[in-house]
Amino acid sequence: MQHLQEDLQIRWLKLRIKLKENFGIKPDMDGVLFLIGVQELGAGKQTFTKEQKQDLMHIAICTLLAQSGYYINEGRDEDGWPHFKQLKPLPEFNVIEQENFLKDHVLLYFANQEII
Repeated sequence: MQHLQEDLQIRWLKLRIKLKENFGIKPDMDGVLFLIGVQELGAGKQTFTKEQKQDLMHIAICTLLAQSGYYINEGRDEDGWPHFKQLKPLPEFNVIEQENFLKDHVLLYFANQEII
């Protein structure tokens, strides 16, 4: 288990370095989720309100967890924002397990996007 943890942390660090090369910042988890949300919204560069930033992070989490069948994209609203439906309950994790669960999904997302 320890070896898997170290591998995940190394892959996570490599992703953050790659994002720094591409965007000039080395984002934390919230920053990565924001980037994914903007990518999934597909609206290009713009200024978002605090509430919209939270919505973008929610879009990111749903998009990530849809990869494992927890959510399904139900389409977009009249403003072009994607909406999701939860299909099954999320596993109960402590904070560290939850973050690692998300990191795994982020790494899968970027691998599928052929960014890493």
